[in-house]
Amino acid sequence: MKLQLDENKPIFMQIKEYLEDAIINGTIKPGERVPSTNEFSKYHQINPATAAKGTNELVDEGILVKRRGVGMFVTEDAEAILIDKRRQTFYEHYVLPLKDEAAKLKINKRELLEMVSKGEIDDED
Repeated sequence: MKLQLDENKPIFMQIKEYLEDAIINGTIKPGERVPSTNEFSKYHQINPATAAKGTNELVDEGILVKRRGVGMFVTEDAEAILIDKRRQTFYEHYVLPLKDEAAKLKINKRELLEMVSKGEIDDED
């Protein structure tokens, strides 16, 4: 799938998120090789240094591991690390502001939960 670039966000960040999404949704699996920075830059027509910056951040976070002469691979616990990180971000960016706004509007916990339960969230757990 081709990367759809957003001019309002740094390209290296979009590359990082693209790979994170592919790992979370299972398109790229643990132990699997990811495209090299040259392959990635050629396919998406971006600067190799930009592609390297995005992938190197994932290496620094323990999501990818470099194997000299072989390539970069997804670590075994990459999906769990990413999901934990994204859940924390979700909490900070969405849940806390929602709770703050609910408090301003004097919406109690029961009412808020009823409002949320009207949505399309799966109740598997």
